[in-house]
Amino acid sequence: MSFERIREKLNILADAAKYDVSCSSSGSKRQNKNKGLGDSSGMGICHSYTEDGRCVSLLKILLTNYCIFDCAYCVTRKSNDIKRAAFKVQEVVDLTINFYRRNYIEGLFLSSGIFKNADYTMERLVAVAKKLREEENFNGYIHLKSIPGASDELMREAGLYADRLSVNIEIPTEQGLKQLAPDKNRADFLKPMKKVKQEIIQYKQEKKIIKSTPKYAPAGQSTQMIIGASGESDLEIIATSNYFYKQYNLKRVYYSGYIPISYDNRLPQIGTPVPVLRENRLYQSDWLMRFYGFEANEIVNAHHPNLDLEIDPKLSWALRHLDQFPVDVNKASKRMLARIPGLGMKSVHKILGARRFRRLNWEHLKKIGVALNRAQYFMVCDSPDFERRDLTEHQIKQLILKNSTSKYAPMFNTQLQLFS
Repeated sequence: MSFERIREKLNILADAAKYDVSCSSSGSKRQNKNKGLGDSSGMGICHSYTEDGRCVSLLKILLTNYCIFDCAYCVTRKSNDIKRAAFKVQEVVDLTINFYRRNYIEGLFLSSGIFKNADYTMERLVAVAKKLREEENFNGYIHLKSIPGASDELMREAGLYADRLSVNIEIPTEQGLKQLAPDKNRADFLKPMKKVKQEIIQYKQEKKIIKSTPKYAPAGQSTQMIIGASGESDLEIIATSNYFYKQYNLKRVYYSGYIPISYDNRLPQIGTPVPVLRENRLYQSDWLMRFYGFEANEIVNAHHPNLDLEIDPKLSWALRHLDQFPVDVNKASKRMLARIPGLGMKSVHKILGARRFRRLNWEHLKKIGVALNRAQYFMVCDSPDFERRDLTEHQIKQLILKNSTSKYAPMFNTQLQLFS
């Protein structure tokens, strides 16, 4: 096949893949061996940044944008009038190796539309990863998109070659999925997730006994939800994420704001994309659940079903629970320190270490890196003054917004202008 045709396919299928944001390699420790190609150890993928500031990327494409389904929110749906293309298995392998040799990429993110059926498509995705590992001795990062409805045998094989697997549940609620993708069944999404979870647990247990047991999806599995296409509240979205984290041991849930691609009467006619700020607040909430010990119902609940776009969710929680503040940083538990707005987990650990040797004051906290423009209203230390005094929730919020204009006000005002 001519170079021009390959380039045309690449343009079509790389562009179609841009709507999938669930591509991160965090957690994989696949080492280079036998003088092979690539090394995914400790690296991020797809224009992610490593801890030392390096930007790394991957070849992110679809195997094909042909699809048997007609999901209202998807650009590759069968009723959409777009250019179609499909890679052969060997073409994807050759592209990956050639791009890697030229130092363009450090891994592969491979997804696909569904043509013929789930197993037919999944077989080809697995074949790409298998060829890369066994024939090309490629040890770089590989992320495969699991196809809903694929057999257990194919899912097991996929995890032996890929670093991470992901099944996009697409719409946060089953009702929304039925409305916008009536051909799909939520059970088909859950089946491969369950299989991957079981295999990861089983292989870890076997490796404790038999050291030569191969790794199975060492970077775990993830999923992605489209936000704003079916009108769910933040409460419903976060509850869904919490469910999948707890039931399927997911590494990450990704949130993708709905982008109006073409007209479909099943979709909300909002005319503009979902505000990026809403995505950001959902990611911040996700972070609180994964690393700060927050429960989903603490972040949003029936009384507060949607996140406050003006302020981050931790600050929002603190303002709703002023009765639990101020916190004495020289005495408070790790859990309560982590709930002070302006304290990240690094600062929390520094405080826990430093206060073993002396009582901390405002100057010590500044040196540690605490964002005092927010934290000062919620804590006391070995300095006599306390900034909160008798301020109300509204007054504290306005003071923080006023003193944090570079972080909050311009973004919020811009979003209001763009999406009002």
